[in-house]
Amino acid sequence: MTNDDRFMISVEAMPASQERRGYRRVKLSLLGRYMLEDRREFPCQTIDISPSGVGLLAPVPGEIGSRVIVYLDHIGRIEGSVIRKIENGFAMTIIAPQSKQDKLAGQLTWLVNRLAFGLRENRSHERIELMNTKTVITFKDGRRLPTIVVDCSISGAALDCGEMIPLGTEVSVGRREARVVRHFEGGIAVVFDQPISTERFGPDFVL
Repeated sequence: MTNDDRFMISVEAMPASQERRGYRRVKLSLLGRYMLEDRREFPCQTIDISPSGVGLLAPVPGEIGSRVIVYLDHIGRIEGSVIRKIENGFAMTIIAPQSKQDKLAGQLTWLVNRLAFGLRENRSHERIELMNTKTVITFKDGRRLPTIVVDCSISGAALDCGEMIPLGTEVSVGRREARVVRHFEGGIAVVFDQPISTERFGPDFVL
C-alpha cells in the first residue's frame, strides 16, 4: 500500500472509552502544564484525549469537580473540571463551545495522522516562498505586529518580525491561528493550529 492509498485516521473512528461522550478518545502523548484551582502549576502528559475530555499523567490530582487549566504542546490552552482520579493522574472534561471542540477535533486528527504516517513536524513539508510576503501577527490582547513571511509550509511558517516572541505564545498570523515554536535571528517560527489544505497551498497563497 502506498502513502497515497492510505486513508486519513479520523478522531471519531477511534475506539470509545467507557464514558458517555460525543467524541471518541485517542491515545496521544502530549507534554504540557496544568494549573489547579488554587493556582499551583505542575507538568503533565496526556494519556488519551478527545475534544470533550482528557486523561493526564500528573503529579498532583485536583479535587473532583474543581476547575483545571491546561496548556498542551501542539494544542494550546484547554480548560474544564476534574471528573475522576486515576493512577498517577486524573481525568477531566474539556469545557469549550462547539466551534472550539470542532477545531480541537481537527487538531487531534492531524496529530494522530502525523504519528501514524511517521511524519516529522514542519520540516517534513515543503517550504516555499510566497509571492505576497507581507502579513500581520495579532496577539491575544489585540496588539498587531507587521511581519514578513520568510517561507511557509502547510503546517507552519518562518516570520521575520524583529521580535523574540516567547515560545508557546498563541497568535494569529494573518487569519490563521498559530503558536510560536522556535526562534531564529530576527524572527520566529510558528506551527499552525490546523494545516493549510494542500489544494489551496502554493506560491500565491495569502496568509
